[in-house]
Amino acid sequence: MTDTLGDTDEAQVFELRAGALRLALRPDLGGTIAGLWHHGVPVLRSQEPAQLDRWRKAASFPLVPYSNRIDHGRFNWQGRPCQLALNFEGSPHALHGVGHQSVWQVEASRGPSGPAEVALTLDHRANDGWPFDFQARQLFQLGPASLRAELSVTNTSAQAAPFGLGWHPYFPKRARSRLHVECSGRWELDASKLPTQLVPQPGVDADVAHLDYDHGFEGWAGPARIRDELFALTLRSSLSRLVIYTPQDKDYFCVEPVSHATNAINQPAPSALGLVTLQPGQSHHAWMTLDIRTTH
Repeated sequence: MTDTLGDTDEAQVFELRAGALRLALRPDLGGTIAGLWHHGVPVLRSQEPAQLDRWRKAASFPLVPYSNRIDHGRFNWQGRPCQLALNFEGSPHALHGVGHQSVWQVEASRGPSGPAEVALTLDHRANDGWPFDFQARQLFQLGPASLRAELSVTNTSAQAAPFGLGWHPYFPKRARSRLHVECSGRWELDASKLPTQLVPQPGVDADVAHLDYDHGFEGWAGPARIRDELFALTLRSSLSRLVIYTPQDKDYFCVEPVSHATNAINQPAPSALGLVTLQPGQSHHAWMTLDIRTTH
């Protein structure tokens, strides 16, 4: 079932339903997911969409046209120095791109006779958040036991430009939340949370309460598995990198599929770290799926 777009206290809300699952989106607030519930129980960190007032409180938001931090918002591109607006309170760096701070448009949706799905689009014009034009598109498809998200970015500027993408989902930290990930390495961080060196790490398999990460991981192989007393979740993506964020003083944690390493744009070989260069008209695409099973 697909609900219609509506305005509640000026909030633009779009909801999808399939079986026991309900997905609520806020196109006007960064194209974010406000909530994902199974029979009313949060699968992602969730709140009613009309009550969502900041992208930082969302259940998930898109990472476009880059993921994570860019060193003090500065980089050089083809001999041109670029300075991005610092868009994250308390950080000296630019973070997470501009998609999560933009208004997205509802492109299309399909009703009860077809898949529960909706597409959102963003037409970005060069500004101090990102100095290159691009178009981005999100597609959400909800099934009775799964959520699929697709994200693409197209270079609409007149020159070649760098791009990356990903997702930033938040998961509720419950009494027995456990994370299993297979990977090949972890980026060590400096005091400002920029990566310094890649160290071997074959994976993560532990209770989330025992983890203290805000790190990028390379060589993500296979699904990420999240399990607690309510749900067994399986996260898959076409992307091969993750950012794992497990703040010990919060009631959530994040497992973020991303296309490139943090601050890749300032490294000697950005393409080796996943950042892509798109010629005018070229696109970059990724997908993510979350399979949901109850454990009780």
